[in-house]
Amino acid sequence: MARPREFDVETALDSAMQVFWSKGYETASLDDLCEATGLSRSSLYATFGDKRNLLLESLSHYVQKGDERIGNALLRKIPFRDALSDLLHDFIDAIVAGPGRRGCFIGNCAAEIARQDRTAMAHIRDALACNEAFFRAGLIAGKKRGELPSDADVVALARFLTASIQGLRLVGKANPDRAALEDIAMVMLRCLDR
Repeated sequence: MARPREFDVETALDSAMQVFWSKGYETASLDDLCEATGLSRSSLYATFGDKRNLLLESLSHYVQKGDERIGNALLRKIPFRDALSDLLHDFIDAIVAGPGRRGCFIGNCAAEIARQDRTAMAHIRDALACNEAFFRAGLIAGKKRGELPSDADVVALARFLTASIQGLRLVGKANPDRAALEDIAMVMLRCLDR
């Protein structure tokens, strides 16, 4: 009979995700991952398989947490522009304060491993599609409330906002200057003007 696990898988995934997010996939060692999760190598392998699979599960964990955050931010019963403004300023505050300077975990994974790994690319594409779907849903609701022009292309706007959020977070890694980031946010918000 197999012994029951004596650790919380979600907590271990969160810890592994933090290592990958800070160090990157290639630089994160098994020792780093074992130390962060509190697991032995054998427990790490038994639970998650190899390092690559642990990264993919960490990415899925990040997407799940991010979906809740973005969905909760964008799908509130307030004008979409206000919801987007709040989300952008939350990202900017995190970048300027320090924790947000790691960029977006999805974007980091896309830059580091996606071209070499079709499965990772599929995970990243799905993650970006989820973000885009939240933007699209918020835009559709805003359009129904008359907040956008009647001819506004919510699909194109959702794609633009998804790409722009990635860009904002990437710029924030290199230049955490609040004024520069707020300029980017202001231009993003202008795309919603009537």
